[in-house]
Amino acid sequence: LLPSFRRKRGLNHGPAPRTTKRAADANQFRHNHYVPEWYQKRFLLPGEHKYWYLDLKPEIVTNGKVRYTRRDLLNWGPDRCFAQDDLYTTKWGSIENTELEQFFFGEIDSEGKGAVEYFADFAHPSADGEAFKTMLRYMTVQKLRTPKGLGSIAELAKSESKNVNLLLLQRMQNIYSAIWTECIWQIADASDSETKLIISDHPVTVYNRDCFPMSEWCRGYSDPDIRLVATHTYFPLSIEKVLILTNLAWVRDPYQSERALRPNPNFFRHAMFKFTDIQTDRKLAEEEVIQINYVTKRRALRYVAAAEKEWLYPERQLGNRDHWRKLGDGYLFMPDPRHGHMGGEVIIGYKNGTSAAFGPYGHRPWQKGYKDPAREKREWDSLERFKAEWAAMKGQDYTGVTFQFASRGHPPMTRDSDEMHEHYLKLDAEIASRPGERSRRRRLRMEQPS
Repeated sequence: LLPSFRRKRGLNHGPAPRTTKRAADANQFRHNHYVPEWYQKRFLLPGEHKYWYLDLKPEIVTNGKVRYTRRDLLNWGPDRCFAQDDLYTTKWGSIENTELEQFFFGEIDSEGKGAVEYFADFAHPSADGEAFKTMLRYMTVQKLRTPKGLGSIAELAKSESKNVNLLLLQRMQNIYSAIWTECIWQIADASDSETKLIISDHPVTVYNRDCFPMSEWCRGYSDPDIRLVATHTYFPLSIEKVLILTNLAWVRDPYQSERALRPNPNFFRHAMFKFTDIQTDRKLAEEEVIQINYVTKRRALRYVAAAEKEWLYPERQLGNRDHWRKLGDGYLFMPDPRHGHMGGEVIIGYKNGTSAAFGPYGHRPWQKGYKDPAREKREWDSLERFKAEWAAMKGQDYTGVTFQFASRGHPPMTRDSDEMHEHYLKLDAEIASRPGERSRRRRLRMEQPS
């Protein structure tokens, strides 16, 4: 899938003519921010122009007989953070080319800024399809363009060629779109927490509770595959907002193996999205924000940044409550399952009389998995079980709301009825008494501070 800008602009990454003007123009595109400055500014406190920038792997410098470690904590502005000279400069013989930064990333960042702002301020019943498509492309490229992302491309392709790896990045610019489209989208808010969100050198962050930081899935440049059923992808939108994407199959059945593949894991295909299923209004507690920051820091390659110095050290605040599997009692990034529903088949009719159909996991009618009664029965039972467990954990009020059964004149429900809540509590009590269930829950529950 070649990027559209190459077709529109006729861009060529081969040797360019030697001209003085071209060389002068190129110099301004050689300092490459792999986390854009405009995005970084969304994490500054009002009136501030700098934040705290922490190097997790400070260099050891030898100068003659003197050997010292560089400072790990710096008070810098976005112009100096998350940047590297010539990260995106290609070289063909003696000719260096900066058009990738100028045209490809320039376009991505320009369009992505509006999409990030749209979702940071999202409220039902808004439904901007162009912002959604732009957001998918922006997040994909943001995940791939960092030193960690480029390192993963090099490992995947077994390539040591910078030119080849940058070409592959362009070809992969839509690779995550279908999988993310079929996720449950959730926008969570940290405005009630004194601690706010931090960012890292790899801001599109991936978390799977069964893939610990030093596991095979997370070593070096690796991230857990987003198609593993329990993998969450999250992307901080501002100092107080974070977008969280969760695989539908995990919301429907969080009792299966975390490292099983979700149904229909193919990357390149069409997919359908429903704006009414976006969950909003989740208010993050202080402990949840600290835990999210902890994941952000552990999944960074080298740098993290925050508006306040103490936010950079979430592990100090968590103490012994930092067990990877037990964050959020095992459900830190989960949307409220009480908004979950079965079904999900979408049929589209066109003006010419033709139609197209998609299953909840993107299967087409002629594909295996479009109808799967056994899977549907298992997911129905597990979703009801999870709704009951969630109600017992979180209470009668929803932790997030959707627009699924609402309209402009009828706002969405924000809590279960007394009868429904009582039903869930009874169901959960019955399930909790089953053999092995209490021990399963103990393996997920975080010990409370004394």
